[in-house]
Amino acid sequence: MTTTSPSYAPETSAPTAVAESRGLGIASFVIGLVSLFAGYTFVVPIVGLVLGIMALRRETASRTFAIWGIVLSGLMLVATVIAGLGAVVFGLAMLPFAFL
Repeated sequence: MTTTSPSYAPETSAPTAVAESRGLGIASFVIGLVSLFAGYTFVVPIVGLVLGIMALRRETASRTFAIWGIVLSGLMLVATVIAGLGAVVFGLAMLPFAFL
C-alpha cells in the first residue's frame, strides 16, 4: 500500500497593486473652482474644505488637488464672510435713512 501525499504548488501570484483613488481631492479642487466662479455661497466652500481635509487624510496621490481645493474653498469662504458682514454693516448704517 503506497500513500502519496498531495503536492501543493506554492502560490506564485504577483502582488496586485492597489490603485489609489483621487476622487476626494479632485472633487475638492473642482468645488473650489466652482465656488469662485458660481457666485457667493456659504455651503459650497464648506463642502470643498471638508472634502479637501478628508482627501489629505485618506488619499496620498491627490495631495496637490486637495491642497488647492482647501486654498480655493478657504479663500471663497473668507470672501463670503467678509461680503456678508459688509452687507450687514451697510444695511445697519443705512437703516436711519430708510424712514425719511
